[in-house]
Amino acid sequence: MLKIFFSTFMTFGVLVINAQNNANIVGSIQDNTQNGIPSATVLLKSAKDSSLIKVEMSDNTGNFFFRQIAKGSYFVESYFVGMKTSQSKIFDHSNNDTKLPSITMMDNNHKIDEVQVNAKRTILEVKSDRTIFNVQGTINSVGENGLNLLRKAPRVTLDNNNNISVMGRSGVLVYVDGKRVPLAGDELSNYLQNISAEQIDRIEIITSPGAKYEAQGNAGIIDIRLKKDKNVGFNATISSSYSQGKYGIGNGNAIFNYRQKKYNLFGTFGLRTGTRWNELVFKNYQNNFLLDESNNSISDFQNVSEKIGLDYFINANHTIGFLVNLNQNNADQFQDNKTLISNTSTAEKIDSSLIANNRSDVNRRHATYNVNYAWRTKEKSISIDADYGQFDNKGNYYQPNIYFDTNNNVLASSNANKYNTANNIQISSIKLDSEFPSKIGKLGAGIKLSQVRTENKFLFSNILNQIPVQNNHRSNFFDYRENVYAAYINYSKMLTKKWGLTSGLRAEQTDATGDLTAFLPELEEEPVKFNYLKFFPSLGLSFNFKPEHSFGLNYSRRINRPNYNVLNPFKEQLSELSFMQGNKLLKPEIVNNIELSYTLKHMYSFSVGYSLTTDQITRLIGADVENPKASFINWDNLATQSLYNFNASCPYDITKWWNMYSNLSLSYTDNQADYGAAGKVDIQAGSYTLYQQHTFSLGKKWKAELSGYYSGPGVWGGVFLYEPTHSINVGVQRKFLKDKLNVRLTADDLTFSSGWSGYSDFGGLYGKGYGNYDSRKATISLSYDLGNKSIKSRKRNSGIESESKRVEN
Repeated sequence: MLKIFFSTFMTFGVLVINAQNNANIVGSIQDNTQNGIPSATVLLKSAKDSSLIKVEMSDNTGNFFFRQIAKGSYFVESYFVGMKTSQSKIFDHSNNDTKLPSITMMDNNHKIDEVQVNAKRTILEVKSDRTIFNVQGTINSVGENGLNLLRKAPRVTLDNNNNISVMGRSGVLVYVDGKRVPLAGDELSNYLQNISAEQIDRIEIITSPGAKYEAQGNAGIIDIRLKKDKNVGFNATISSSYSQGKYGIGNGNAIFNYRQKKYNLFGTFGLRTGTRWNELVFKNYQNNFLLDESNNSISDFQNVSEKIGLDYFINANHTIGFLVNLNQNNADQFQDNKTLISNTSTAEKIDSSLIANNRSDVNRRHATYNVNYAWRTKEKSISIDADYGQFDNKGNYYQPNIYFDTNNNVLASSNANKYNTANNIQISSIKLDSEFPSKIGKLGAGIKLSQVRTENKFLFSNILNQIPVQNNHRSNFFDYRENVYAAYINYSKMLTKKWGLTSGLRAEQTDATGDLTAFLPELEEEPVKFNYLKFFPSLGLSFNFKPEHSFGLNYSRRINRPNYNVLNPFKEQLSELSFMQGNKLLKPEIVNNIELSYTLKHMYSFSVGYSLTTDQITRLIGADVENPKASFINWDNLATQSLYNFNASCPYDITKWWNMYSNLSLSYTDNQADYGAAGKVDIQAGSYTLYQQHTFSLGKKWKAELSGYYSGPGVWGGVFLYEPTHSINVGVQRKFLKDKLNVRLTADDLTFSSGWSGYSDFGGLYGKGYGNYDSRKATISLSYDLGNKSIKSRKRNSGIESESKRVEN
């Protein structure tokens, strides 16, 4: 399959030759040693009024091409990180191709942190501390949701329970628009599934967060940035898509902004509705029993999301902003669960079976509010953010557990259960960040105060004579409160023209209490309290050997505190033979990360890293001590986890019309723990993932895309060893009506191979299984731009800054 996968990528292609009404302008960008500069930003401007005509980027050899340009007088400007802006002489262009003299760019001693041209963004941008996955840069993103986009993102993997890892490390902190999402487990998974791809601009995978970021999150931060138009006047985009797999899902989205000199009003509205499906099959061998369990789940859902925001520009230096996000989700879920029970010595003979067809309705209401203020000059800045969020989740579940003998007669041991869950999460925070120059370098400092309160209710009832009777042995309340007080200081300086230094120190005081309230006095337990002060240093060195060769070395120390989802001791079950519960005695995990990176020609990025985690929080699968036929998933701390990783990111222009992007990730994990009689963990596993995307410009505004991945075996959590998976996706795109209407057709997971399979052997249970979701589907998407989307340019002393370009110093 792997050979077929590579062969498909390297042989796929369509060559279309179109008649040219106008002629081309070609040239090259080089440095002072006459070497070509790849990925330089090249702007074609009118000599008459300096208006922007077109934006392109130089290819791997430094050459650039402006195609089908009308007659006229023009000049060219070029921009590149670390180089001085260059401008050509004015030239006349006729109906014949124009070849320009080479444009030479000189080194610039001023450091530029970021240059981004939205007119033509690559699918991936690799920076010193993060990797940016530009969702709008891929055709095959349409019809997807936030969770499935993470499956496609480089360095990111999702396990069979949708837990997110980055470079093999768990404990990822998820942000949306720079704001932490205080959800975990199934709640986080559902939240991400209800963000449509059409609302997402980019996903930033921050693997080396500095001291400015909160220390939570062992594997770093994933920041999902939603679309926000910054063009002047009224602008809007309306879009819709429909995906058909085993079931159908429809999306509708509207994004708008109205920007004037003093303010920018913006917002989004999204509706997502349809049916999700997944299956899970497991065979467990334990206590001389074989339990063959299958679970098919169908969820009919409807999700509505709204966002409204206002930025008010008091003057050139002062801005105040307001932002409200609302999300409502309703889902009716149907889970058909069947377990065949036999003795391992006579596995082919079924002794009995358990049918547990779950029915549930779940309602989720999320609301977040933000007020912010920023003061910025050329070298100084102060920003203040105040946030409040409330996340309400309620569920009603009905679960009959009916046992049948070999003649399909109902056994007396059958019973039915009903349980109601509710959790209310309130999060509030205020933070202040500042940056300012000093004689010794650039300094930054800030403070943050945050409070999280989670109230959880679990009411479990037995159905007796069709009447629910609350079971006080299984019902309880769990209240979790967490206060974090943080302060940090950052320092950065260019030590020489080639060496740069960044460093920081963050201190966080954590006060947290988990309080379990039982309905029976004999089940009452003392609250679990955490009170500790931790320091989190970070250090980064950069070395620019030449403009084409740069190196980086980063170190950081981070923490992953157990959240309500893994502390909560409620017993959640698929059936009475298969359940999951938390562990309120979990300790926070501490990780030390170090990464060495190398970037060639500002395009090809390579990194190697090592991390050591103590008290790694992980999922364990084992046999129940009370019921010899039951199995459980719970949470515990590993003693240590050592992880080695390598990543390579390489874009390449095969031809003028064929572009390829490749990403290769390698990792090796060593898990160690000793739980005494419960079992020992001594697992080593290597893994790899190759992702490729091929984009074809076919002419006449047609584009095609072929993308996919192949992921090798590895380990999830502490003990589950998974097997290879892969996926291939195709898509085409065509623009109409002066590029205002964009139509896309895609087909995902053509071979239906992106599910999972694997096995675990721990705690007296050997289990193997597989799972699938509705990944194979076809999607049609339409989007239409309203308002003045035309590119407008403005002259600035430091170069150009247009509505299609953002430059941050």
